[in-house]
Amino acid sequence: MTTGDEIGVFEAIYSARSLRHFKPDPVPDALVEKVIDAAIRASSGGNTQHWSFVVVRDPAVRRAVGALYRKASDYAESIYRDRPTPQHLTDTQNRQFVNNSAYLWDHMADAPILLVPCLARREPPPIETLPPVVQARYARHLVNMARTSGASIYPAVQNIILACRALGLGTVITTNHMLYEDELKALLGIPETVSTFALMPIGFPTRKYGPLTRKPVAEVTWLDGWGQPWKAEAR
Repeated sequence: MTTGDEIGVFEAIYSARSLRHFKPDPVPDALVEKVIDAAIRASSGGNTQHWSFVVVRDPAVRRAVGALYRKASDYAESIYRDRPTPQHLTDTQNRQFVNNSAYLWDHMADAPILLVPCLARREPPPIETLPPVVQARYARHLVNMARTSGASIYPAVQNIILACRALGLGTVITTNHMLYEDELKALLGIPETVSTFALMPIGFPTRKYGPLTRKPVAEVTWLDGWGQPWKAEAR
């Protein structure tokens, strides 16, 4: 078993593939706790640390979560399959990606651990207590708050992915369950004031880690403004 001290952070980043096939072996509690301890080292808005993590280990509960995930994935399937192929993929590569993703729709419950990262709602102050300049654009402010709320949980999710890689575990971030989030929250007893942001299967993988294939930096980076190509300065 990898201890986490045997690979560097960049090796973890460059090899932490999305893994969906797991051995039935249980994941020791000490490793689960280490993964979550890595998660809570991430930043959160205002350092509120208003996250929580539901660990689903009971087989019956995992099956119930898996059934709900399958239901949500049935809903999303036509959207996934009808989306245009990304320019950097061939049609064959895109079909392979969709089919690989679809494996988990039927096998979510096979992972020995399902992890649900959550975030408690932060209520904004009453509008009448705010300065006029804020009141004038308060509706837009609330929209922006909803848009940016994930910034307080997704850094923790990325830490989970990297910690799993360092510990010899596999995982992937999924979100289809959010189409029926109320049902998942009822199943797991999650309060109404708490939202879920991911459903992550975790286990010892049966498939290999990276390397990962991505577009080169020059294709996704602009310098000093949109459309101006990035050029690294010579050293």
